[in-house]
Parts: sequence; structure tokens; C-alpha cells
Amino acid sequence: MKRLAPAFAIAVNLMLATAVLLAHAQGRAAQESAIVDTTYVVEAIKRNAVVWDTRSEALYKQGHLPGAVNIGDIGQVLRDENREDYIALQEIEKLLGAAGIDPSREIVVYGFKGNPYVYFGLVTLQYFNAANAKIFHGGIDDWKAAGQPLAMEASKLAPVALKLTPKPELLIDTAEVLRKIHDPKVQIVDARTPQEFRGEDIRALRGGHIPGAIPIHYMENWIDPDAATKLEKQLVSNRDGMSLKPRADLQALYSRLDPDKETIVYCQSGVRASETATVLRDLGFKRVRVYDSSWIGYGNTLAAPVEDLTFFNIATLQGKLGAMSRRVEALEKELAATKAAK
Repeated sequence: MKRLAPAFAIAVNLMLATAVLLAHAQGRAAQESAIVDTTYVVEAIKRNAVVWDTRSEALYKQGHLPGAVNIGDIGQVLRDENREDYIALQEIEKLLGAAGIDPSREIVVYGFKGNPYVYFGLVTLQYFNAANAKIFHGGIDDWKAAGQPLAMEASKLAPVALKLTPKPELLIDTAEVLRKIHDPKVQIVDARTPQEFRGEDIRALRGGHIPGAIPIHYMENWIDPDAATKLEKQLVSNRDGMSLKPRADLQALYSRLDPDKETIVYCQSGVRASETATVLRDLGFKRVRVYDSSWIGYGNTLAAPVEDLTFFNIATLQGKLGAMSRRVEALEKELAATKAAK
């Protein structure tokens, strides 16, 4: 066998070394990702990681991942019904502690595939300094598709006394957003629907968007952004379309953003924003913050500047409610007449 020329040998060695370093970097990036797959979850369960099912108790009882714990629908139990902000810290400590959901441990959160409330669960854990919290984006849908077993009996972990310490830099409030809307070192992402962004779908006293915000609906993270609508209309029978796009496609989706800038993500109440914020962090964005109060807080702050400004029309709503009430009364009379005729 002929010996390689020195220059060629050096080039080959450099290529091999580069390939090794690249593979190591990719492996490290995958390891550090907060978004995990079925294989990861299987191994996490073997390691006795905490698995948190964020769905309702009724859905949990219909079948859940082995060992998973449940405290009810996360969107209802951890948030104030009116403000849609977090309930009191002491109450969160009691709920999580009683279920054994200890942020100091490895935790995997899941629900249905793509559900932003699961991401809200992840951001909640991160906000309380969970250093090893992961999200199973595919959730119970991917778990079933992989033929993995389901448990029917409720799982219980040893309760823990929690004293949670928030990590304030992960979230941002209305006052700070107002100070940053014209800061060139800050970019704002609106994760709501295009209709909400344009002020056509009003979900606060006012409609519209934060000045300078970049609209990227959170469902654009999915391989089929229309998957939820198709499922609701029964045009598809599963949530496969809610799988995340390949990394290259996600990078293209957010290519107009600067990963070195502070990035504020908002929606209506911080839930949908949690999914987008997690994806951005996974893509290497360095400082991503969720605007917790989001449009409920901003749209109801009348002094806050708004683009595409619209207002909630109470008279129109009253008219629609009146028409609905009259229709219900007419249907009740028809039903009573039908029963009397029998």
C-alpha cells in the first residue's frame, strides 16, 4: 500500500478531526436540548426521573406514562382564572410539593403532542430554577405510536417540602416591556394568530399588537401549521402534523431574528409564547424571555402604545348576547310545545 503524501495526510487528518469535533458538538447540543423524544423518555423513566402529566385528571386516568404524576389540568390549577397569571407562590409550592415534583430533580413534562400548555409547564419549572427539566413534545401521541405501555393506576411520589426561588430573568412584566419596546438591542415576537396581531380578533379591552413586534404564529413551528384546525374538523385522525419542523426549517422560520439580542415573546397569556420561547432557546437564542401577562396585561394597559389598534365593542357584544338569548327562548318554547303535543 502506498504511503499518503504528507500534505494529503495532514488534510485527511484535519478532516477526520473536524468530523469528530462536529459530531461531538452535535451530540452535546442534542444532550442539552430541552425538547426530547420517546427514546429519551424511556431512558429517563429507567433513571427514576419525575414524569409530569400536565393533562386533566380525567385524561390521566384513561392512561398515562408509567410512573407519571398528575395534579390536574395545568392551565387551570397553576393560573388565576381571571388574570391568567400564576397563583400565589405558596400555593404552587404546595401543589408541586404534594405531588413530588421537585425542580432539583430531572423532570420530563408531557401532554398531547404540540400542546403549548406543556411548554408552559416546562417554563414554570425553569422559572423555579429547574436545571434539568425537559419537554416531551410528541407526548402521549408519540408514546402510543411507539408501542410503549400505558399505566392506568395513579402514580404517587414521596411529597417534598418546597421553597421555590423564582428566576426573574426568564419572565418579563408589562412595566419592563414598556421600557424596552424602542430598545434597538431588544426584539419582540408575537406568537398569536395573524387575526389577533392585526386587531381583528380582540381578546382584551383593545386589539392590535406591541409596536415593532414580529408576528410568527407558534403553530408555524409545526410541520403542518393547520394541523389543529384539521383535527378539529376531523380532516385528520391524529396529531402527526403537530410535530416540530426539522431544525433547518425552524432556523429559516426565525432567520429574520438576531439570536444575540434579548428576545421577548408574548401571546395572550404567556402559554403559546412558552412554546415559541423554548424553540428559540433550542435554536441557540441567548436571552429569551416570556412576557407572562402578554396581551391581557398589555392590551388592558390603556397607556401602552398599540399598532393596528382596535377596541372591544361592548354594544356589539350585548347585541349578540341578546340575539342569542332570544334564540334560546324561542327554542325552549318550541321544545315545550313539542312535549305538550305528545
